[in-house]
Amino acid sequence: MSPKKQAGDRTPARSTKTAAKVAPASKKKSKAKPIGGRKKKAKFDPSLPPEEQPTEDLWVLYQKASKASDSEKVQALRNVLMERHYPLVKYIAERLLQTLPKSIELDDLVSAGLFGLMDAIRGFDLSRGIKFKTYCTTRIRGSILDQLRSQDWVPRLVRLKAGKIDKALQALTGEYGREPTHAELANYLEMDYTELSKEISAAKAKSMHSLSEKWGDNDTENSVEKTDVLEDKKSVDPIGDLNRSDVMSYITRSLTQKERFIIEQYYQHGLTMREIGEMLTLTESRVCQIHSNVMARLKSLLGQKQSTLLM
Repeated sequence: MSPKKQAGDRTPARSTKTAAKVAPASKKKSKAKPIGGRKKKAKFDPSLPPEEQPTEDLWVLYQKASKASDSEKVQALRNVLMERHYPLVKYIAERLLQTLPKSIELDDLVSAGLFGLMDAIRGFDLSRGIKFKTYCTTRIRGSILDQLRSQDWVPRLVRLKAGKIDKALQALTGEYGREPTHAELANYLEMDYTELSKEISAAKAKSMHSLSEKWGDNDTENSVEKTDVLEDKKSVDPIGDLNRSDVMSYITRSLTQKERFIIEQYYQHGLTMREIGEMLTLTESRVCQIHSNVMARLKSLLGQKQSTLLM
């Protein structure tokens, strides 16, 4: 048998084998295709509870219940919608928390964001063809910012002026290649030097701290609160008061009773010369004269003590 005949005999067999392999694949592919060429969308099943409904069907049910004024159904569907979009509220709150002081709590931001989500659910119109996620993101962020502004005791006008000062500072820094002086900044903003200082001081960041917090990281029963370690600058220092009393007793021990009374009433109790004179039935000029003589004698006595100590 010639080589050509052998080749001719093998060619049909190879093609038949290939066709046999391809045929089942094409048959399998044809079975996967649904009738009509497109996958049919699952029909809405009203028997399912709201928690198991798709989000798109929930909005249809919510708007139908709102038009029918079915308050119980509206509330139930709204609760399900809020649970579905709660992760979005927490995500927005966490992003904003990164730009805020440490005194701001995440739970407060999330709580304010939930109020914005409720307003977004009430005002959403499905017929406009807008995605709810796009619509509610702005409302949630705005609700959180409104809550932060309501807690800020710095007026809005002061914040705007602070932003203007910051922009001017950046512009002058880029122009001069260094941080501008206070006079250059005031000249650029056409403001008085004193007025600029007040605006900068008023716009400084302020934060609130609880005095009932524990001092340090130890949260035990014996830990000290911050209010326990604050210094009361208006209170009387007992040690200092005792020292002043001892010094006064040492200085006035060589004086007469009338002279000691004048010095104590004038320096310890803060009475005037006229009031002391009325108490001693003396004129104001006489009290002043006694006071001057006592002070001269005390200076001489203290000078002698100091020279004795130096020797």
